[in-house]
Amino acid sequence: MAAAAPADADHGGQLARRWCAACHIVSPDQTHGADNVPAFATIAKIPGFDADKITKFLMDPHPKMPDMQLGRDEAKDLAAYIVSLAP
Repeated sequence: MAAAAPADADHGGQLARRWCAACHIVSPDQTHGADNVPAFATIAKIPGFDADKITKFLMDPHPKMPDMQLGRDEAKDLAAYIVSLAP
């Protein structure tokens, strides 16, 4: 059985800019997003909300988010990127 590849935060950043930036502020150089949605840096600072929990959240989209149909590796990469934004 092959070992799982480690999450790729750089790829997660690319996914964030492609899929998430219309609503969320996904990077420090982005100046605006939609009202009433948290910036990724804010999500990264939520106590106890680690990469595993973010991955699980992304794999089960909720009504306010579009159904991006992320694969497990893409969700892990996006979660790694979000976590990388924490100070």
